[in-house]
Amino acid sequence: KGPNKVGYMGILQPFSDAIKLFSKEQIFPVYSNYISYYFSPIISFILSLMVWMLIPYYFNMISFNLGILFFLCCISMGVYTVMVAGWSSNSNYSLLGGLRAVAQTISYEVSLALIMLSSIILIMDFNMMKFFVYQNLIWFFFLMMPLSMCWISSSLA
Repeated sequence: KGPNKVGYMGILQPFSDAIKLFSKEQIFPVYSNYISYYFSPIISFILSLMVWMLIPYYFNMISFNLGILFFLCCISMGVYTVMVAGWSSNSNYSLLGGLRAVAQTISYEVSLALIMLSSIILIMDFNMMKFFVYQNLIWFFFLMMPLSMCWISSSLA
């Protein structure tokens, strides 16, 4: 039948999925560190929401002078949540998976930081609003095409 049967054109489908998910039985790993095991995804979600504060608006509601640096810090802090989640389950396989994810994330963050450094050198400022203003005539995506392709491949990895 499909998801379009719940509500009008399936609009209520995400809500019914959420109710179903929250009503399921919760499994507690026996030997895990409970607090760090359950709070590391929450902290990761909070860090990803903090990055949204950097979006430059026309009316300059929030203006960070060091927005790019804040962006790099928020992305780098996400590594610790993955490591803590793998460690706190007290399973060797989860720990190895977490360490593998940390190694991959750090290796891609280095390339992303170096690509962003080239844009920072072009503008000579860490402010996201300046990035917005400087790209009125030509986008940096077209100006630095090889770096843009590297940015896309690193971001999607």
